[in-house]
Amino acid sequence: MNKPLQQTPQQICESILTKEMQTNIERKILPSENAVIKRMLARSLELSETYVELHSTLHSLPYALETVLRVILSTAAFWSPEKNNKAREERRKLSEINRQISTRALELAVLMEQRSNLHDRSGFTSDTHYHIVDVIEEASVHNYHFTSYVQDDLAHLRGQYDFKYWPSLADCLEEISEDAANAVSTASNPLTAAATEATRPSLADFFKALFAAMEENSTRQCGRLPNEFKITDNSLASLANCSLDLSGDEMVDGPYVKRLRQRQREKKK
Repeated sequence: MNKPLQQTPQQICESILTKEMQTNIERKILPSENAVIKRMLARSLELSETYVELHSTLHSLPYALETVLRVILSTAAFWSPEKNNKAREERRKLSEINRQISTRALELAVLMEQRSNLHDRSGFTSDTHYHIVDVIEEASVHNYHFTSYVQDDLAHLRGQYDFKYWPSLADCLEEISEDAANAVSTASNPLTAAATEATRPSLADFFKALFAAMEENSTRQCGRLPNEFKITDNSLASLANCSLDLSGDEMVDGPYVKRLRQRQREKKK
């Protein structure tokens, strides 16, 4: 009986990628990762040595090979140079929105105070909210959870303590203003933090996100990749070129990655 032909590392890795794409298609999810897979399959020859390296290092560890390929896919799909530039712009926009909230909330607090003074001293009133509980109740009128479980207790609390125990509407707005003024826009995950730490965008952002993603998936973080796992400079360059579909002058090589890693090590010292 003929023995079945043994698959090559490249065939094994591309089989994992193909299966991942089929699963995504069936579930109608992650089209951006499918685009990365198609690019990697189309540039198969450029990745042959990389697949040999990944397979020889990880094939004996349960799900480690699948994990590193998924890490590469997700990083290329969601932390590409284009996505990192967008993330920087969103961070700038968030900071600007907080600045505007701070300014406008303070302006509104002043107007609220002026209206309150007129109510008290002018002989006129405008039948508007004056108690914070009024605002909460009106804002929550369509919130079943509030009206069913909170409203009665809050009304009882309002009746128990008179107005002097509660913040005025102007006080609340001043706090919103101060909170927004002191806000600092920070990344909500290590990959985005790594990819946007530099002031000026560059392809290095992608590699920083990839390094962070591999750390997130290390065994010390309860992941599948060995703590000491490291992809060689040449393989990382090939993965970037193919997964991001770089060509011509955009392409990087092993020495580029080596210099990047050296800068990262010096920065940590």
